[in-house]
Amino acid sequence: MKYGLVLEGGAMRGMFTCGVLDVLMENGISFDGVVGVSAGAAFGCNYKSAQPGRAVRYNLRFCKDKRYCSLRSLITTGDMFGAKFCYHTVPNKLDIFDGETFAASPVDFYVVCTDVETGKGVYHKCKTAEYDELEWIRASASMPLASRIVEVGGRKLLDGGIADSIPLQFMEKTGYERNVVILTQPRDFRKKQSRILRPLRAAMGKKYPDFVKAFEERPKMYNSELKYVRNAEKDGRALVIAPDEKLPIGHIEHDPDVLLEVYRIGRNTAREHFEEIKRFTDR
Repeated sequence: MKYGLVLEGGAMRGMFTCGVLDVLMENGISFDGVVGVSAGAAFGCNYKSAQPGRAVRYNLRFCKDKRYCSLRSLITTGDMFGAKFCYHTVPNKLDIFDGETFAASPVDFYVVCTDVETGKGVYHKCKTAEYDELEWIRASASMPLASRIVEVGGRKLLDGGIADSIPLQFMEKTGYERNVVILTQPRDFRKKQSRILRPLRAAMGKKYPDFVKAFEERPKMYNSELKYVRNAEKDGRALVIAPDEKLPIGHIEHDPDVLLEVYRIGRNTAREHFEEIKRFTDR
């Protein structure tokens, strides 16, 4: 039997996921495969590289750095989260990502992106930490209107959450029979239409109508996936870890105290459910 880990996105709500993952790593909880969407991909890659504490460390260090995330970065580079700084300078020079351990790990690591030309999900297995593989992770986390389209693997890509926000079905179809699903919204959350739909239509509607359609249909897709996850949990195929309440953080956060608080909520939630997680993943 293969065990999987499904990591929802949510921008800086992903600090909750970081807290949960660190507790799992510190206690030797193992999975055969991981799929990450958006922030779930950007932070979840540290599970495969076996680096607990790394994601919270560099977020606290650089959260006020304009190269990391700022309106100036968006204006000057086209990316709110600086592409070169976040995905290449930080992991290669400032807070080293352990590419050797990542490549040697037997854990399969998948990222989900959305093809802007088709509006469909693209699932890529990252085997190394080479430049193009990090670009796949960047593509998965590139929010529309706050990021440039990422061209990698012969495709034009953006935020994976547009096409597949909680890819439990992908993991099950890939052969992972029991999956821990980490959500960044409370269990009773239901997605509503985003306020950026109108400006997105104006900016991308003519050139990428299928992507805009996928964005428009995202609430329906997301809520349907939540129902699927709930049913999988009832059947014993999935175990859901989610915050009890709405996390006190937005998509962007420059206050290290807020980042640390959400990270601690993740750690505490993992501890509260640790015995349950341990039983679910016991082989």
